[in-house]
Amino acid sequence: MCVVIMTANWPKFATVNILRGSTEEKAAAAETYISYCGKYEILDGKVIHHVEASLFPNRVGVDQERFFEFQGDRLSLSTPPIMYDGKQLTAHVLWGRVSSNSN
Repeated sequence: MCVVIMTANWPKFATVNILRGSTEEKAAAAETYISYCGKYEILDGKVIHHVEASLFPNRVGVDQERFFEFQGDRLSLSTPPIMYDGKQLTAHVLWGRVSSNSN
């Protein structure tokens, strides 16, 4: 599985070479983008992502647990409660199937 989430208005670099981007450009890109990938398994009504690669190195080797629910053409994923900046939060992502007939 692979997760890639980014802002709709991703900041552009002044150069076409990612290695030549300024520190500020790289920081802005990292603040508006997240990705990870690896194998997954369904266990006890949850999907467990076994992270093998990630933009955030601390996530590599750490399982990510998600609750999931299918409703028609939609898949809802949510995290268990997590502490973030001193607040307990739950993240939710809703995916919709796109018809192959849509233009």
